[in-house]
Amino acid sequence: MQNKTHLDLVFNDDPKTIHLMAKDRIFYYFVKRLMDIVISMTLLVILLPLMLLIAIAILLYSPGPVFFVQERVGSKRLYQGRYIKWREVTFPCYKFRTMHVNTDSTIHQEFVQALIENDQEKMMELQGEETGVGKLIKDPRITRPGKLLRKLSLDELPQLLNVLRGDMSLVGPRPAIPYEIKMYKPWHMGRLQAQPGITGLQQVTARSAADFDEQTRLDIEYINNQSLWLDLQIALRTPFVIISTKGAH
Repeated sequence: MQNKTHLDLVFNDDPKTIHLMAKDRIFYYFVKRLMDIVISMTLLVILLPLMLLIAIAILLYSPGPVFFVQERVGSKRLYQGRYIKWREVTFPCYKFRTMHVNTDSTIHQEFVQALIENDQEKMMELQGEETGVGKLIKDPRITRPGKLLRKLSLDELPQLLNVLRGDMSLVGPRPAIPYEIKMYKPWHMGRLQAQPGITGLQQVTARSAADFDEQTRLDIEYINNQSLWLDLQIALRTPFVIISTKGAH
């Protein structure tokens, strides 16, 4: 696949603002938001018993907050004439807590830098072994229940609240951590021209088995080909990918 990084992108003087030709996407964004609201509300009601059980397990094993709230980077859509303007924004992203309380993020920052730079030697050093997965698996900060929650992506269920709030969508590139953005190559910024999502093309295609450049190319491929049909395909494939645990961390 070709590296379609700046297709249809126009940058103005503000590097945190990205413009995209509106064309026929207004109807798509309207329906997508409507679906996000209806589906996220429905899933929150259906999954409430499971979420309560998860909360109890977290409290029993590791006293402390049930939720882990972390600042993430997303994009807000604004309309300006014939263009859609994507402005970089931050928001509180909700997850079930999978780590011990008050842990240091240094090891994760080092791993993210090695991942972005495709430094296999450094990643193996931090992991303690070659895993073939672009996630920090051998993370001493993670609790025992947290390992299972992460493997099945159950720790991300509270992000349905982010979808309901409008911070995220059900389908889109995963929201980045601020220190991750600072490590991006210029073309990586192309993945910020869409609202972040709980699942996406990268998650159902490669999950964490691809290197960071390939993950980013998949995110940009999704953005360049966004449609309700593609969103539906990704949403339907997501449960099967989670159950298979292929490329999971």
